[in-house]
Order: sequence, then C-alpha cells, then structure tokens
Amino acid sequence: MDPVGIFGGTFDPIHYGHLRTAFELRRKLRLSEVRFLPNGDPPHRDGAIAEALHRLGMVKAATAAQPGFVVDDRELRRDGPSYSVDTLLDLREELPECSMCLIVGMDAFLGLPKWHRWQTVLKLAHVIVAHRPGWQVPDAGPLGELIKNRGTDAVDDLHSERAGRIYVHAVTQLEISSTALRRLIGRGGDPRFLIPDAVRAYMHEHNCYPLEKSRCK
Repeated sequence: MDPVGIFGGTFDPIHYGHLRTAFELRRKLRLSEVRFLPNGDPPHRDGAIAEALHRLGMVKAATAAQPGFVVDDRELRRDGPSYSVDTLLDLREELPECSMCLIVGMDAFLGLPKWHRWQTVLKLAHVIVAHRPGWQVPDAGPLGELIKNRGTDAVDDLHSERAGRIYVHAVTQLEISSTALRRLIGRGGDPRFLIPDAVRAYMHEHNCYPLEKSRCK
C-alpha cells in the first residue's frame, strides 16, 4: 500500500489553497489517498468560527468529486484538544504497517518543538512540509538539526520507511487564507473563485458565516 497523507486543519472554511496543496502532494509523493481531518478543538487557536458540523460539511462538499481525497471525522468525535499525536496513534492502530505522511505548512513546522509530544509524532509518521515562497527552511537550531538528520529528498524513502523522515516540497502559492475569507464574507463579499462552488453553496445554505459573525445554528 502506498503511503497515506494526513491533512488536518480547522478548514474554516476549506479553500483552493488547501485543495491544491493536497492535490500536488498526492501526485508528487504517490500517496494512496489524502485524508482531510477537520479539527474538533484546536489547542493553538481560540476556537473556530463555524460549528464543527458545518466545517465537516464544507470539507465533504469540497472533496466529493476528487478521487483519492477522503474525509475523516475522528477528531470531531473526540473530546478534548485535537492533538496530532493522538490522531496518529489512533491511525497507527488501523494502519500498523503503512507509511503515514503528516502534511503541514512551513508555519506549523517552525512551531514543531512546541507541539504536544512532538518527538512521538516523528515515530508515527513522516512530516511533509508544504513550502511556499517567503518562508525560510531552517538550517540551524533544533529544526535545522532535525532536517539534517531526518530530512530526505527521495520520495522512495517515504515508501520504504513507515515514519521519521522530514520532506520539504514547494507547492503552488495561492494567496488565500481562511481568515481573509471570513473577513470578506463578514463584510458581505462573495468568495466565488476562492472556494469551490459546492462549498460556497453549502455556506450560503447553512449561513455558516453570517454578517453578525454569530456561530452557525
């Protein structure tokens, strides 16, 4: 079985930047699938804006037509903070022999030493860093040392080993952010061409981001 990509996030809302990153990495790394896991209770964020049920619905709408994209709601069903290590431990029980590739942005990777049980994360999965212009790949300090010792440029290493590698790959830069989208919608703007039409339709149907910024009902 080819490696499985693990792509977590609040997806509040999911947009083309998320989808293009997952699409490119699936092709480049020859992943059997990319699993989108909406966070339930993000430990490093002051809560999501849209209710979990609707963030999940938007992710399902966004990925429904793309082969190899899978939606996994386990973090929404778990009580307490959505720590990556807990999700990976859960997945490792289901996929004991499979290589797992945790997809993160460079901003998240730079904070890796502050993650809950971050060293255990590397025992459970490879870390795939989606690199965009404007971010510097660390070459010194703890992360620089980590890349030196565990970094690889060989996709085959991600297939032959179950976990423990750091792979940095430049992805297409799309200047879209969930925060900016929420602000746009909150001002009465239209997010068309920034998000899939299916997500836009879901958003309007369920009033996920009303002008008064109240939570979804």
